[in-house]
Amino acid sequence: MAGHSHWAGIKHKKGKADKQKSKIFSKLSREITVAAKLGDLNPEMNSRLRAAIQSARAANMPKENIERAIDKSNTSNGEDFESLRYEGFGPSKIAVIIEALTDNKNRTASNIRTIFQKNDGSLGTTGSASHNFIQIGIIKIGKDEISEEKILDLAIEAGAQECFSFSDFHEIHCNKNELYNIKQKLESEINNFLLTNIEWRPINKIKLTKDAEDKAIHFIESLNDDDDVQNVYTNLDLMRDII
Repeated sequence: MAGHSHWAGIKHKKGKADKQKSKIFSKLSREITVAAKLGDLNPEMNSRLRAAIQSARAANMPKENIERAIDKSNTSNGEDFESLRYEGFGPSKIAVIIEALTDNKNRTASNIRTIFQKNDGSLGTTGSASHNFIQIGIIKIGKDEISEEKILDLAIEAGAQECFSFSDFHEIHCNKNELYNIKQKLESEINNFLLTNIEWRPINKIKLTKDAEDKAIHFIESLNDDDDVQNVYTNLDLMRDII
């Protein structure tokens, strides 16, 4: 029985990992399709598409998936994705911003409203939570791509605001309107990027007790599990990572 239980545990973990990977690939594919539809199909001429492809490669997305997502932008199947933003407060009044790409805003709004209601949250109007955040450009680069000293010099020369080095990656912060210009300058020295994105970062983070944090994490994971949700931002100061 112990062996069977162990094997069941392995299968459960693998199943969960496969499901997470599928979700990530789905969200990345949607971003690639939208970026290709809104601009040039050539990534060299379309900075948003180039960034989306680089993020997909960093997530080990197969080449054929990337090509399929680009090709999908040419098909006239009635799928027109719309970018939407939702704001509100989750359990323990944590501030939340949700970015979605959807071909059916009524479905998306209904799903997100239900998630808030089931988790003792309240969906607000535009601006109700965003004053707790600032919007900045974020560029992430693997530590194996470039040294800490060199990336700092390169970031300063490119016009970035700040550069941080963590255990596995470097993170550059810049004005959101300068994101792709700065990234283009970095591309003279760097080939591979983990992430290029405009993100909402909290001005102040709030800490919760473990039980309250567990409820907040469940709420955030429920939002992330929705197919239309691309990004979830919160001012929660997490004691552990959310998968």
